[in-house]
Amino acid sequence: MRTFKTLLCSTFLLAFAAVPATAQEKTLTVYTYESFTSEWGPGPQVEKAFQAECGCDVKFVSVADGVALLSRVKLEGASTKADIVLGLDTNLTAEAKATGLFAQSGIDTAGLQVPGGWSDDTFVPFDYGYFAVVYDSQALPNPPKSLRELVEGDPSQKIVIQDPRTSTPGLGLLLWVRSVYGDDAKEAWQKLRKRVLTVTPGWSEAYGLFTKGEAPMVLSYTTSPAYHLIAEKTDRYKASSFSEGHYLQVEVAGMTTVGAGNPLSKQFLEFMTGPKFQDVIPETNWMLPAGKTEKPLDPAFDTLVKPEKTLSFTPEEVAAHRKQWVDDWLAAMSE
Repeated sequence: MRTFKTLLCSTFLLAFAAVPATAQEKTLTVYTYESFTSEWGPGPQVEKAFQAECGCDVKFVSVADGVALLSRVKLEGASTKADIVLGLDTNLTAEAKATGLFAQSGIDTAGLQVPGGWSDDTFVPFDYGYFAVVYDSQALPNPPKSLRELVEGDPSQKIVIQDPRTSTPGLGLLLWVRSVYGDDAKEAWQKLRKRVLTVTPGWSEAYGLFTKGEAPMVLSYTTSPAYHLIAEKTDRYKASSFSEGHYLQVEVAGMTTVGAGNPLSKQFLEFMTGPKFQDVIPETNWMLPAGKTEKPLDPAFDTLVKPEKTLSFTPEEVAAHRKQWVDDWLAAMSE
């Protein structure tokens, strides 16, 4: 998920300066997406809480979005500075494992709660949610109620989406369309492109255009309206419930092979599954917590769309087909 106040202000915390060996032993470097580290995102609270527990220094390094996060780690390879990579999702975990750059977590994930359960020994989930078309009810009183209505609807009613090459929501929409249309996905994209106002690199840019009124729809999450209900006291922005179901996203963190030599890495992953991390997630990352919480969810979350059907591909299916499906998307969007 992406935090909303980052539309106004993003904090980029880049930390590559050399430090003495004694200090390095008490430093944890976490690569993540930029909205996580924004002033109003989870990062500042997570950093403060973990540093109080570990007596260490947490260094966040941020990139635009989750797919770009994996691309950066792959580019850096064994020389990466990352101990922890936080913000990939299950559509990327098989590809991430195949790089050989991630170590087994050693974390007991039996108590974590995500749809479909969890059995991965490398990546640890920290939140989850469902992709959705969020719309401005003042500008669009009759939104599409299915993916097919979105694809085949009025081209004058525009939507802002994200690029699947750089963004996990963008990749999520690609897979959502594929899961509904199958081999006809390319033809669906050829129709949908007429409704696409623009394709942005990440979630923040897309949602910013939407809230500025540039388009009445945006690709986001079923949980996004909770932000507007809680922080802005308005129900103007809503998520449309799609009859075919909604595509699931489970966000994860993993320890790199470099980070496996840093005892703080496993400590952070364990911390991530507990309430000092998990209680921060709902009202900063605007997703649903995957681990143990102590704070109850705000009642606004009870009003959100609850998908009748969960759509998803396995990580292995995505790894096997992602390049071809992205190529098909590029061809359809450029014709």
